[in-house]
Amino acid sequence: MVLEFNDVNEFPQLIEDLRTSFAKHLTKPLGYRKKQLEQLYNLLDENQDELCEALYKDLHKSKIQSMLSEIGLVREECLEALNNLDRWASPEYVKTSLMFKINKCHIKKDPVGTVLIIGAWNYPVNVLLLPLVGAIAAGCTAVIKPSELAANTAAVITKLSSQYLDKNAYRIVNGGATETMSLLEYRFDHIFYTGSGAVGKIIMAAAAKHLTPVTLELGGKSPVILANDVDIPITAKRLIWGKTFNNGQTCIAPDYILCTREIQEALIKEMPKAIKDSYGSDPQNSPDYGRIINQRHFDRLSNLLSRTRGKKVIGGNSDRDDLYIEPTVVSDVPKDDSLMQEEIFGPILPIVVVESIDDAIKYINERDTPLALYPFSKNDKTIKYILDNTRSGGTVINDTMLQGSVPALPFGGTGMSGMGAYHGRYTFDTFTHKRSVMSSPLAIEKLLASRYAPHKKSDFKFASYFMFSKPKFKNKNYQGSDGVLNFKNVILIVCMILIAYIAFNELSN
Repeated sequence: MVLEFNDVNEFPQLIEDLRTSFAKHLTKPLGYRKKQLEQLYNLLDENQDELCEALYKDLHKSKIQSMLSEIGLVREECLEALNNLDRWASPEYVKTSLMFKINKCHIKKDPVGTVLIIGAWNYPVNVLLLPLVGAIAAGCTAVIKPSELAANTAAVITKLSSQYLDKNAYRIVNGGATETMSLLEYRFDHIFYTGSGAVGKIIMAAAAKHLTPVTLELGGKSPVILANDVDIPITAKRLIWGKTFNNGQTCIAPDYILCTREIQEALIKEMPKAIKDSYGSDPQNSPDYGRIINQRHFDRLSNLLSRTRGKKVIGGNSDRDDLYIEPTVVSDVPKDDSLMQEEIFGPILPIVVVESIDDAIKYINERDTPLALYPFSKNDKTIKYILDNTRSGGTVINDTMLQGSVPALPFGGTGMSGMGAYHGRYTFDTFTHKRSVMSSPLAIEKLLASRYAPHKKSDFKFASYFMFSKPKFKNKNYQGSDGVLNFKNVILIVCMILIAYIAFNELSN
């Protein structure tokens, strides 16, 4: 299937049409949102084979891997939104001070407007359509831009979207850098981008021209810290799984290992068994082992391997014509090695020897904040120490990558690994403006007379008493059981009765 790029001259009308649909409240009714979520679910459910075939052509993904990490996760998000949309979209009533008890204060959930979602090639179904679930649930209209590098998947999604989703609200735009930059010239109400930090900076700079908020799901070098008490066979299996799933082309894949020399040597002995158990003696012939997306990325990875000063102790073979790189482990990697300068994004796992947990923590903290951190230890105190002294977008203890599968957990980075979060309720919140709403009854005008000039000192004391709390730390009894606090409670109750009495008289007159 051929992927046809859109004509940039069509963009102004396309975006204007979506803005018009939003202005006419097409996407705001909850019934409409639910219907579109059902349609997106059906798109995925009824076309599994075609989508899996496209993912295989683009990335050599097995059907099981595609179902688990792409189609299944987005379907689950659709169901999560359908099951919870009424609650998510309901107004939230907030607690207020005594001064505002008669006022009704709540938070109204408004869709932000027309949004732009830019997907990535490594999970071309997941990272494109999962944000769309939140945009639909929130009531937005959307321009959806698949990655042109996963051309087969983009072509299938483009064809299916026009059959299942309302084109008046959701439009697919295909293209490369030229088309993307053209899109960024227009004002959107939110931009959601998944990809590299370098392009993330371009997205953010373009958004700043219109003061458009952005969610940037980037990546970085996600480290593994291995304590000396780890279970070597289980650790080896879980690290090989995380590093070779989707051929290492995952933003939260374990990027490198920090451990002592003793643990390094034990892993080197155990990892070949983990690789063989998963992919056989020749991973190139395994139906479960993926491929690098294209020759440019293959050459980048080959160049990193050729320049490393570490020892290639496992794997290292490759086939450019097949875009195949064998699962590769590199030991004794210097801290300033070529493999440590950028996110690897491939099936190459460097091991950096450190003297201690503190040495590992110091190394991590001297670099950009990672999207994920993977500490391994049997000791809870060791894990707590690592978490208390590091930062990361997310963390999985004694495993890798599982955090991306839980809708209840916010997924996102911090610092150079991104900004904003999504999955489940957090995707809905990303595309929702929480509008503060407060009503002021006319019946209490006499009670509010003290706010008008000219002001008296007594007016200030009266208002302060009801508006502002007193600090608990100035009183020895924090439970509110002493006579002073009890007396204040009595005064507050009397004042509430007085306010209600005044309001009742105003309404009667």
